[in-house]
Amino acid sequence: MSRYDAVGFDLLTALLRTWPLWEELAGDVASGQRWHSASQSLLRGRPYYPFEDNLREAASEAGLTPAHAAELIRRWGEFEPWPDTPGVLAALPAMRTFIVTNCSEELGLRAARRCGTFDLVMTAERAGAYKPDRRPYQAALDALGLAPERVLFVAGSAHDVGGASRLGMSVYWANRGAARPPMDAVALREEPDLRGLLELLG
Repeated sequence: MSRYDAVGFDLLTALLRTWPLWEELAGDVASGQRWHSASQSLLRGRPYYPFEDNLREAASEAGLTPAHAAELIRRWGEFEPWPDTPGVLAALPAMRTFIVTNCSEELGLRAARRCGTFDLVMTAERAGAYKPDRRPYQAALDALGLAPERVLFVAGSAHDVGGASRLGMSVYWANRGAARPPMDAVALREEPDLRGLLELLG
């Protein structure tokens, strides 16, 4: 019998390849990465404020315009899953699956559809706070009636490792960007993609 009843996922890093669209719209890789990094810095751990406002503020910090943010919002549903994502999701054992994402309701649901169907998509907007604040993770657990020790959370960013761990969930870190390990927690397993996940869930 599996030690887990459910698996949760970060969306915009673990499952979807989002960086190329930021880079395309910004005009080059460096500007796109500055924009994305500014967005993450502005929202991380804060009480929820409109995610679309965050994208506009971050664009300004990166030397871009409101028009850049408007185009990113318009094209938010164009993100492609990472090459390993569809196969791993299709091969998951029978258990509940959910997403916890730092998005508005509209954009979170739009992006999640690129990956398939989940039992729940918990957004920062619905939870009232941005990860790694505990509220989005806890709201997902509460909505599905899950005990944290029976959940494996798939982190995409380093801050998700600590955020999910603090609630008592085990964490698999798909460290796709080869980020430095967080100081506040250690993942049960760290890999460059999702392919090791099936071994933990088998």
